[in-house]
Amino acid sequence: MEKRFIYADNAATTAVSEEVLNAMLPYFREAYGNASSIYKLGRDAQKAVEEAREKVAAALGADPKEIFFTSCGSESDNWAIKGTAELMAKRGKKHIITSVFEHHAVLHTCEYLEKHGFEVTYVPVSDKGLIDPEDVRKAIRDDTALVTIMYANNEIGTIQPIDEIAAICKEKKVIFHTDAVQAVGHVDIDVHKQGIDMLSLSGHKIHAQKGIGALYIRKGITLPNLIHGGGQERAKRAGTENVPAIVGLGVAIEAATKNIAERNAVIIPRRNRLIDGMLKLPYTRLNGDREKRLPGNLNISFEGIEGESLLLMLDMNGICGSSGSACTSGSLDPSHVLLSIGLKHEIAHGSLRLSIEDDVTDEDVDYILEVIPKVVERLRSMSPVWEKMMKGEKYQ
Repeated sequence: MEKRFIYADNAATTAVSEEVLNAMLPYFREAYGNASSIYKLGRDAQKAVEEAREKVAAALGADPKEIFFTSCGSESDNWAIKGTAELMAKRGKKHIITSVFEHHAVLHTCEYLEKHGFEVTYVPVSDKGLIDPEDVRKAIRDDTALVTIMYANNEIGTIQPIDEIAAICKEKKVIFHTDAVQAVGHVDIDVHKQGIDMLSLSGHKIHAQKGIGALYIRKGITLPNLIHGGGQERAKRAGTENVPAIVGLGVAIEAATKNIAERNAVIIPRRNRLIDGMLKLPYTRLNGDREKRLPGNLNISFEGIEGESLLLMLDMNGICGSSGSACTSGSLDPSHVLLSIGLKHEIAHGSLRLSIEDDVTDEDVDYILEVIPKVVERLRSMSPVWEKMMKGEKYQ
């Protein structure tokens, strides 16, 4: 069997595209001015920053003045949540609503606020990985400051009913934030039409470089600063502007949000073929709803094996995947996302997430479906857990 190299972990990070790299390069050497300087070199840099801001705004259906550049999605989440908490605490509102399977940038921020006098309600998700908007409605109280629900889950790819949740928040006059790091570029988003108050995104998920993100903040919401210092980002986010990365983000989001439907028409059939092929193996299951999921995401659990071993053997065969979110890949604990949808620890440990784009070909799909059954069979043959399962014994 010919060994290939297939990158199927785009939910963790993406390669910087040639288009983005070429757009960034001049701002490292020729147009390297500080965007806060008043001479021409600086003014040119500032113009590039504002052009990128316009591109990000256009991609989200926002106004450019509602876009603030950050270092990443995690910073954007922190600013949105901590900033709203500080803002609304002055009005006696110290209750936050989120879900049990958010990214840790949200969960850990909420845990931090709990230690500082805030109360957090964690709404559940179904066994398909979906949030019921009515659970959000029931959780809202008079002292609710913020609802923060992710647009699409980073591990199992389930797309949440954002429009319905936003409508409930608007009705109840509660600020609504969504972590859309995984969703941008894969689904159509219009923050004004959808009633979204704040939205986080990250460049490295859409072929921009690592270390650049953005936060959309609806007009009328004035968040206190998360980072203090200079007067950058209209005095709301201190720090010398990362001009090359900002330019790259503008190019990347423009490309990512163009022709989404056409790209998905290519990706979804290949994703479905991978799902169907893997589910032919015994004792496997698809994690997350089959239809309400990101186009390139599949998350499969294989009973009787460890995800870490599966990843290593796939890597030996030239296939890059994940066994949980990238930020917790060094942890031996089972994924909180998989536990939240009802999986047992043993089954959650044996999960595989593949996240493909349109550069994964039909031949690549064939190769993956050729390799995975052999790898799973080999790992199960060495697994005492699998041996007990075959004997009808219970997990210890």
